[in-house]
Amino acid sequence: MVGAAALPASAQTYQDSALIGSSVNDGTFGGTGIGAVDGTNVIDLTGSGVTWSLHGPVPPGVTLSGHTISFSGPITLSPNPIVADATDKNGNAEALEIPISLLPHDILLQGYVYTLVTLPSLTGSNVSGDVKFSATSSETGDTISFAESNLPAGLRSGSPALSFSGGTAAPGTYNGVVVTATDADGAVLKGTFNLTVVANAVAGGGGGSSYGDEVNRFGNGFDSFQAHQSPGAIIAGWTATQGDRATHFIRENGTHSGAFRFEYAPRGSGSGLCVSDPGGGWSADPLRDGLILASCNTGPWQQFTPQSNGTLRNVATGLYVNPAGSGAQLRGGTSPTSWGGSSYTWKDHTGLPG
Repeated sequence: MVGAAALPASAQTYQDSALIGSSVNDGTFGGTGIGAVDGTNVIDLTGSGVTWSLHGPVPPGVTLSGHTISFSGPITLSPNPIVADATDKNGNAEALEIPISLLPHDILLQGYVYTLVTLPSLTGSNVSGDVKFSATSSETGDTISFAESNLPAGLRSGSPALSFSGGTAAPGTYNGVVVTATDADGAVLKGTFNLTVVANAVAGGGGGSSYGDEVNRFGNGFDSFQAHQSPGAIIAGWTATQGDRATHFIRENGTHSGAFRFEYAPRGSGSGLCVSDPGGGWSADPLRDGLILASCNTGPWQQFTPQSNGTLRNVATGLYVNPAGSGAQLRGGTSPTSWGGSSYTWKDHTGLPG
C-alpha cells in the first residue's frame, strides 16, 4: 500500500467523508484443463496449476485426496451433486458442480456431465462516496459476496460496497487494494484497484474528545430534528444530553483556516451527514439559510468559524448561526440574536447532562 499524500509525523485522528476507486484490474485464472472423469471406483479431477478442495456439504463417506474423490459408504439413493473448487496460486478459483452416483465404495459421474462455474469479470463503481462492486457468475442465480483486503488502517471490508461511513483512514491514494468476489459454489475472482480516501482531521484528534455538541448558554445544542438521518433533515435547537442521540455530533477540522465541520453522529457513529447552510440552494429547506443535514463534503457551506464572542459564522454565507427557541430550526442571520442565544460553546459528550 502506497500513500500519495505525506502523513503527519504525530498521531492524528481522521473522519472519512468519501472513497473513490479506480477501475478494477481483474485477475486471470491460472489453471488449465479443469474437469472430471471416472476412474476405477473414483472420480479423478483434471487440470494443472491448481489445488482442489470440496465445497459445501457432501454425503457421508465422500472424501478428496489430492485430485481424487472417493467414497467409503454403502449405496446412497439420489445423492445431491457435489462441488469441487480448483484454486490457483493467486487465489482465483473455478468450481465444478458434479452430479454423482454412489454405490458401495464406488463413486461415479452421473451421466458423465458436470458444470464449470466461473466469474468472468469483476467491476467497481463510485456511488455516493462508496465504492460498489459487481460481478456475474456463469451459473445463473448464484449469489456473489465481496471482500476487500490490503486496506488502509481505519477502513473495514464491506459487501457489495466498501463504505466510508465510520471510517478513520488518513487521506491519500492507496495502491494495490484487493477486492475478492466469491460465488456461492466457491468460484473466486480477485481484482486490484487504487483507492483515494477523502478525509478531514478531527478536532482534538491529538488527545481531546471531538464527540459532543455545540451548546448555547441556555443548554440548547444542534439537534437533528426527531433524530432524522437523511439529507435535508432539519437542524433545530434542543437540549443537548448524553442520552439524546439527536444531539450527538463529531467536530472535525475544516479545510478553511479556523473553521469546523459538524458531522451528525448518533451514539458516536459518524453518519456521513454534516450540518450545512445551503444558502437557499435546497428547495426542500423550510427556511432560506435554514440549517439542514447534507452529505459531508469539503465545501464552505458545511464549515463554521467560531468568533471571539462565541458565535458561529458560516464560511460560505458569512451568516451567524441563530436559534429561534427550543424545537425551531436554526438559521443563518446577518447578526447574532440580541438575547444571547447565538453564543455557542463546544461540549464534549462526557460534559453533557446525563
